[in-house]
Amino acid sequence: MMGTCIGLFVLAWGVVRIWSIPVAVGMCVVAMVIPPFAAMVANRRGPEDRWWDDPSGDQKSDEWWDELDGKKRRP
Repeated sequence: MMGTCIGLFVLAWGVVRIWSIPVAVGMCVVAMVIPPFAAMVANRRGPEDRWWDDPSGDQKSDEWWDELDGKKRRP
């Protein structure tokens, strides 16, 4: 994705601007949108990533959440 972004910038101002400045600006706008989208894709968690199960360090809070999730049943 980032290679495409850099390629768009280089092509826009190295080649395309000679024939059409509005198209070159449009290519840069498209290239400007790619990095945030790439960051979202790269930082996405999969369904098997259970980051919310990590203990918080607060004993009472962890016990409460475990009880809600059905992990530990009170006798």
